[in-house]
Amino acid sequence: MNALIFSFTRNGAKISVRLKKYLGTCGFETEMFTMRRYADPQAGLKAIAPSLKELCGMAFQTCRLIVFIGATGIAIRTIAPFIRSKVKDPAIVSIDERGHFVIPLLSGHIGGANALAAGIAEFLKAVPVITTATDVNDLFAVDEWAARHNMAISNLPSAKTFASCLVDCKKVGVKSDFPIRGPLPKGLVLAEEGPVGMAISLHKSVQPFVETVVLRPRILHLGIGCRKGTTMDAIEELVIRELTRLRVTLSVVTGLASIDVKKEEPGLLSFAREYALPIHFYSAAELQAAEGDFTPSSFVAQTVGVDNVCERAAVLDSHGGTLLLRKTSANGVTLAVAMEDFTVDFNK
Repeated sequence: MNALIFSFTRNGAKISVRLKKYLGTCGFETEMFTMRRYADPQAGLKAIAPSLKELCGMAFQTCRLIVFIGATGIAIRTIAPFIRSKVKDPAIVSIDERGHFVIPLLSGHIGGANALAAGIAEFLKAVPVITTATDVNDLFAVDEWAARHNMAISNLPSAKTFASCLVDCKKVGVKSDFPIRGPLPKGLVLAEEGPVGMAISLHKSVQPFVETVVLRPRILHLGIGCRKGTTMDAIEELVIRELTRLRVTLSVVTGLASIDVKKEEPGLLSFAREYALPIHFYSAAELQAAEGDFTPSSFVAQTVGVDNVCERAAVLDSHGGTLLLRKTSANGVTLAVAMEDFTVDFNK
């Protein structure tokens, strides 16, 4: 994860250096930019160049978090031209130059700005200034919870209605295709239908409520084997065809796996890049050690040293999950799909 910190005063620059260390503990690779007169290469403080606007524009494309240490007006005017949507924008946090207040300005829930602001405030011994209605009323925030649990959200307008109902002390429904552990948050009730609610499901066409927020856990893993020189198009065609048959989309796929002898295969690597999927390669011994009932092939065993690549890779990558699609082949590609074990827990 990438983060970028802007500061505009000497004290702000000092806070930047402290904050970078904290963000490192959160998994961020952080760059710091400040006014030229406060730049310090040894401390990693770079001068703002060629301009604040250009750096901010690039950060919107590459960073998950942007922090402004200075007046909130500077932050707002700087980010304004680059704001796209709450599902795409990075978390934006503003801190005053004395480090007294930490304010999430953008992407409070989906981008994680609220949670990051709270953590930063605790580190700086500052006051977090959280303004989203569900947070100030200590209510369940569907978009924040979904983002934290790696779920794709559909129908964001209904998510606003969902939140408004909770703020207005109205009950909202919950329907899940997965088991639910523990109590439901305040205001949520299990329901099969109703005016407003959320559905937790992998499937594309789910609408149990008149206004339904659909949360789709990203828990599917693709296991892929292919002949040498197989094109990305051939892989893509089979994947999309079979996911469509399963009534799911690539939005719920979280990983791709194959055997290590394919780690330089251009078509496979291009497919992973195109869909921003992490790709893992396992040795024949690792694949052979996967537990389960797999479709054996003597030809595959003689060729790569393990009797099945795609099914074993999918199960291994899903941490011993369930095969939803067994070995399926087309145009030199073999595909299997496995699903991680998943339980809904609103207390996490």
